[in-house]
Amino acid sequence: MGSLLRDGATLQMTDTGDGLPVVFQHGLGGGEAQAAQTFPAGFRRITLECRGHGGSGLGERRPFSFEMFADDVLAAADNAGLGRFAAGGVSMGAAIALRLTCRHPQRVAGLVLVRPAWTFSAAPQNMQPIAEVAGLILEHGTDKGRTIFAQSETATRLYREAPDNLSSLLGYFDRPDAKAFAQVLADIASDGPGVSEREAAALDIPALVVGNAMDAVHPLSSAYALAAALPDAVFAEITPKARDSARHFSELHTEIASFLQSHSKVRSLISS
Repeated sequence: MGSLLRDGATLQMTDTGDGLPVVFQHGLGGGEAQAAQTFPAGFRRITLECRGHGGSGLGERRPFSFEMFADDVLAAADNAGLGRFAAGGVSMGAAIALRLTCRHPQRVAGLVLVRPAWTFSAAPQNMQPIAEVAGLILEHGTDKGRTIFAQSETATRLYREAPDNLSSLLGYFDRPDAKAFAQVLADIASDGPGVSEREAAALDIPALVVGNAMDAVHPLSSAYALAAALPDAVFAEITPKARDSARHFSELHTEIASFLQSHSKVRSLISS
């Protein structure tokens, strides 16, 4: 673990493993542990815990945004001494990777987008449950907010359709820093990667997009849309985490490792 100082925030950074360098980012509310669980062994992985996540501070700048987080991640890549690298992430991390790639295409040689929650628009409808949770915490605090949310139509629907999402949302109320982190949730849920479909279509690099069913926050339609927009993308559908967590991560590791190992273009671009 190392750290970066950005706008008064000390950001925690992990640089682990050997081989092909991949900057791989966690999702909203996640951190290094989530990235480590999601990403396979056998590669060099660089992960920056975004502001307010894991051991990273909140800093002084507001609002929190994808622009801010992507700039921080690029600073982490620079700090790690990377010229070109593969970029990826899960959920929010996928959107950060896409923004970073479109803004700095000369730095990124391949994309790995896992369970994307954003495509090309800000505040997509699938982010509404997170915005709802953030608003309840900010207005009512954690105890009352949790009670209201547990009785809501959103919670009832997710219990039936996407129980894994519901578990994650309820976890936001249990965070020791829930009140402060709720502003991160609110800002990011209302933001977007700031990337157009045209910009994505102009990317001349291999990409892997992974999605699964039974996930209202990370709809399969978002993964399909990104795979269709990226000109050199492959799409993989894996077992939902809500159905079989162990199988989900096993299949995910296999898909990512196979993609990175099989694309000589990624390796040649990084080594050039």
